[in-house]
Amino acid sequence: MKPALVIRAGLYVFLIPVVVAGYVPFRILRAGGRVHLPPISIASALAFVCILLGSGIVAASVWAFLTEGHGTLAPIDPPKRVVVGGLYRFTRNPMYDGVLLVLLGEAWMFRSLPLLCYAAGFLVVVHLFVVIFEERALESRFGAEYRAYRAAVPRWGFRSRRSSNAR
Repeated sequence: MKPALVIRAGLYVFLIPVVVAGYVPFRILRAGGRVHLPPISIASALAFVCILLGSGIVAASVWAFLTEGHGTLAPIDPPKRVVVGGLYRFTRNPMYDGVLLVLLGEAWMFRSLPLLCYAAGFLVVVHLFVVIFEERALESRFGAEYRAYRAAVPRWGFRSRRSSNAR
Protein backbone atom coordinates (compact mmCIF):
# COMPACT_ATOMS: atom_id res chain seq x y z
CA MET A 1 0.00 0.00 0.00
CA LYS A 2 1.41 3.36 -1.02
CA PRO A 3 2.13 5.80 1.84
CA ALA A 4 0.64 8.72 -0.13
CA LEU A 5 -2.67 6.82 -0.45
CA VAL A 6 -2.74 6.14 3.30
CA ILE A 7 -2.07 9.82 4.04
CA ARG A 8 -4.82 10.94 1.63
CA ALA A 9 -7.26 8.42 3.15
CA GLY A 10 -6.49 9.72 6.65
CA LEU A 11 -7.00 13.30 5.53
CA TYR A 12 -10.36 12.49 3.96
CA VAL A 13 -11.47 10.55 7.05
CA PHE A 14 -10.72 13.66 9.09
CA LEU A 15 -12.41 16.00 6.62
CA ILE A 16 -15.55 13.96 5.97
CA PRO A 17 -16.74 11.50 8.66
CA VAL A 18 -14.99 13.17 11.59
CA VAL A 19 -16.49 16.55 10.66
CA VAL A 20 -19.95 15.10 9.86
CA ALA A 21 -20.18 12.81 12.90
CA GLY A 22 -17.94 14.69 15.33
CA TYR A 23 -17.52 18.40 14.78
CA VAL A 24 -21.02 19.24 13.53
CA PRO A 25 -22.78 17.30 16.33
CA PHE A 26 -20.48 18.98 18.87
CA ARG A 27 -21.48 22.38 17.48
CA ILE A 28 -25.17 21.42 17.62
CA LEU A 29 -24.83 20.28 21.23
CA ARG A 30 -22.78 23.35 22.15
CA ALA A 31 -25.41 25.66 20.64
CA GLY A 32 -27.97 23.94 22.87
CA GLY A 33 -25.69 24.16 25.93
CA ARG A 34 -25.29 20.35 26.16
CA VAL A 35 -21.57 19.69 25.83
CA HIS A 36 -21.08 17.61 28.98
CA LEU A 37 -21.32 13.84 28.93
CA PRO A 38 -24.57 12.53 30.37
CA PRO A 39 -24.56 10.45 33.55
CA ILE A 40 -23.64 6.81 33.14
CA SER A 41 -26.70 4.65 32.67
CA ILE A 42 -27.75 1.62 30.68
CA ALA A 43 -29.15 3.91 27.98
CA SER A 44 -25.96 5.96 27.72
CA ALA A 45 -23.86 2.77 27.67
CA LEU A 46 -25.99 1.34 24.83
CA ALA A 47 -25.76 4.66 22.97
CA PHE A 48 -21.98 4.53 23.37
CA VAL A 49 -21.98 0.99 21.94
CA CYS A 50 -23.85 2.37 18.89
CA ILE A 51 -21.22 5.08 18.50
CA LEU A 52 -18.38 2.54 18.77
CA LEU A 53 -20.06 0.11 16.38
CA GLY A 54 -20.72 2.88 13.84
CA SER A 55 -17.12 4.08 14.14
CA GLY A 56 -15.87 0.53 13.59
CA ILE A 57 -18.06 0.19 10.50
CA VAL A 58 -16.62 3.42 9.10
CA ALA A 59 -13.06 2.30 9.87
CA ALA A 60 -13.63 -1.11 8.23
CA SER A 61 -15.11 0.60 5.17
CA VAL A 62 -12.18 2.98 4.83
CA TRP A 63 -9.82 0.01 5.17
CA ALA A 64 -11.67 -1.86 2.40
CA PHE A 65 -11.41 1.20 0.15
CA LEU A 66 -7.64 1.31 0.79
CA THR A 67 -6.82 -2.38 0.51
CA GLU A 68 -9.32 -3.67 -2.01
CA GLY A 69 -10.24 -0.56 -3.96
CA HIS A 70 -6.84 1.20 -3.86
CA GLY A 71 -8.59 4.53 -3.26
CA THR A 72 -10.21 6.69 -0.61
CA LEU A 73 -13.70 7.63 0.52
CA ALA A 74 -13.54 11.02 -1.20
CA PRO A 75 -15.42 11.34 -4.50
CA ILE A 76 -12.41 13.19 -5.88
CA ASP A 77 -10.08 10.26 -5.06
CA PRO A 78 -12.29 7.16 -5.41
CA PRO A 79 -11.32 3.48 -5.40
CA LYS A 80 -9.89 2.11 -8.63
CA ARG A 81 -11.85 -1.14 -8.30
CA VAL A 82 -15.40 -1.94 -7.17
CA VAL A 83 -15.16 -2.75 -3.47
CA VAL A 84 -17.26 -5.86 -2.78
CA GLY A 85 -15.40 -7.49 0.12
CA GLY A 86 -15.65 -7.03 3.87
CA LEU A 87 -18.83 -5.26 4.95
CA TYR A 88 -19.54 -4.45 1.31
CA ARG A 89 -20.67 -8.09 0.94
CA PHE A 90 -23.69 -7.23 3.11
CA THR A 91 -24.57 -3.67 2.06
CA ARG A 92 -23.45 -1.29 -0.69
CA ASN A 93 -23.05 1.67 1.66
CA PRO A 94 -21.64 0.52 5.01
CA MET A 95 -19.71 3.75 5.47
CA TYR A 96 -22.88 5.84 5.38
CA ASP A 97 -24.66 3.27 7.56
CA GLY A 98 -21.81 3.55 10.07
CA VAL A 99 -21.90 7.36 10.16
CA LEU A 100 -25.69 7.25 10.61
CA LEU A 101 -25.29 4.80 13.51
CA VAL A 102 -22.77 7.17 15.14
CA LEU A 103 -25.18 10.09 14.74
CA LEU A 104 -28.11 8.11 16.14
CA GLY A 105 -25.94 6.98 19.07
CA GLU A 106 -24.96 10.58 19.77
CA ALA A 107 -28.59 11.74 19.61
CA TRP A 108 -29.56 8.93 21.99
CA MET A 109 -26.66 9.52 24.38
CA PHE A 110 -27.34 13.24 24.69
CA ARG A 111 -31.13 12.86 24.32
CA SER A 112 -30.95 15.53 21.68
CA LEU A 113 -33.81 16.17 19.28
CA PRO A 114 -31.64 18.57 17.24
CA LEU A 115 -29.06 15.77 16.76
CA LEU A 116 -31.83 13.35 15.79
CA CYS A 117 -33.07 15.87 13.21
CA TYR A 118 -29.49 16.28 11.95
CA ALA A 119 -29.20 12.48 11.59
CA ALA A 120 -32.47 12.41 9.62
CA GLY A 121 -31.21 15.24 7.40
CA PHE A 122 -27.94 13.36 6.89
CA LEU A 123 -29.88 10.28 5.78
CA VAL A 124 -31.94 12.27 3.27
CA VAL A 125 -28.93 14.09 1.81
CA VAL A 126 -26.83 10.92 1.58
CA HIS A 127 -29.68 8.95 0.01
CA LEU A 128 -30.15 11.62 -2.65
CA PHE A 129 -26.39 11.80 -3.26
CA VAL A 130 -26.18 8.01 -3.65
CA VAL A 131 -29.20 7.73 -5.94
CA ILE A 132 -28.59 10.82 -8.07
CA PHE A 133 -24.80 10.86 -8.32
CA GLU A 134 -22.85 8.00 -6.79
CA GLU A 135 -24.66 4.99 -8.28
CA ARG A 136 -24.65 6.54 -11.74
CA ALA A 137 -20.97 7.38 -11.48
CA LEU A 138 -20.10 3.86 -10.33
CA GLU A 139 -22.12 2.28 -13.13
CA SER A 140 -20.47 4.56 -15.66
CA ARG A 141 -17.02 3.78 -14.29
CA PHE A 142 -17.31 0.03 -13.62
CA GLY A 143 -20.16 -1.08 -15.92
CA ALA A 144 -21.39 -4.66 -15.71
CA GLU A 145 -19.33 -5.47 -12.62
CA TYR A 146 -21.08 -2.73 -10.64
CA ARG A 147 -24.53 -3.60 -12.09
CA ALA A 148 -24.11 -7.22 -10.92
CA TYR A 149 -22.99 -6.05 -7.49
CA ARG A 150 -25.90 -3.60 -7.23
CA ALA A 151 -28.36 -6.36 -8.13
CA ALA A 152 -26.95 -8.70 -5.45
CA VAL A 153 -26.43 -6.38 -2.47
CA PRO A 154 -28.93 -3.96 -0.88
CA ARG A 155 -28.30 -0.20 -0.92
CA TRP A 156 -29.02 0.36 2.81
CA GLY A 157 -28.92 -1.66 5.99
CA PHE A 158 -27.18 -4.98 6.30
CA ARG A 159 -28.42 -8.22 4.82
CA SER A 160 -27.95 -11.30 6.95
CA ARG A 161 -26.13 -13.34 4.31
CA ARG A 162 -23.09 -12.23 2.40
CA SER A 163 -23.31 -11.66 -1.33
CA SER A 164 -21.82 -14.26 -3.61
CA ASN A 165 -20.34 -11.30 -5.55
CA ALA A 166 -17.58 -10.88 -2.97
CA ARG A 167 -14.08 -11.56 -4.22
